[in-house]
Amino acid sequence: MSQPARPAQGTEGAESPHLDFAGTTPYEDYVRADVLTHLQHTLSDDPGEMVFLVTTQVMELWFTVITHEWETAARALRSDDVPTAVAALKRSVRELEALNASWRPLGQLTPAQFNAYRSALGEGSGFQSAMYRRMEFLLGEKSASMLVPHRGAPRVHAELEKALHEPSLYDEAVRFLARRGHAVPPEVLERDVALRYEPSPAVEAVWAEIYAGDQNGELVRLGEALSDVAELVWRWRNDHLVATRRAMGAKTGTGGSAGVAWLEKRARNNVFPELWTARSHV
Repeated sequence: MSQPARPAQGTEGAESPHLDFAGTTPYEDYVRADVLTHLQHTLSDDPGEMVFLVTTQVMELWFTVITHEWETAARALRSDDVPTAVAALKRSVRELEALNASWRPLGQLTPAQFNAYRSALGEGSGFQSAMYRRMEFLLGEKSASMLVPHRGAPRVHAELEKALHEPSLYDEAVRFLARRGHAVPPEVLERDVALRYEPSPAVEAVWAEIYAGDQNGELVRLGEALSDVAELVWRWRNDHLVATRRAMGAKTGTGGSAGVAWLEKRARNNVFPELWTARSHV
């Protein structure tokens, strides 16, 4: 009786994956997983430091992709392309949800658990994150003083300086409304975009007019996509506040800030402010 033919090595079935590569795998070449998973260099002997470090690195990756989405949305609005802008904003909403969920591994740290590796941070603090600063600038939260910590990193400093002097995502939205014929005053359209955006009664009236009109209209969809982003930014700030309060109470922050008091002040600031106040007038 003849024996069944043995399948050739690596072809044990039509659905078997390709396993033999001359160099690194195509997955590694694309994702650079080996680089990512060897970036963790803890500075203490406490086992809890690893989750703190990895969670912080994951947050930086989310900052990067969210910044990409908001820059895409800003460019689209500059070109009067609302569908592309709204699509990017909606993607960023899902990404913000994932970013906010990053607080869960850290959100219930006790002071003793945080103190076990807090000294490893030295003067390090999240407000020194360059990518988070780019996110804040896109939201209209501009401050030239926030470039100072990055003077020692020329490329990063140049990128932040460029972002400081560019219109924010909200500036582009307001300028788009003006091009659509809405009464946005010149002092808003011609403002110094390197300064923090300040609420305008006239812009509030524009949003109130839009929301009182066609609820299925393109501008309402834009307003709601921006509102979704603003809500999740507010939740991010509050989750940060609560996690910090649980871990360190009212002590001074690791970067020399006022800690919880500074975060409380930040949490009170609404981004895209007229989108919230206009609702009282509809």
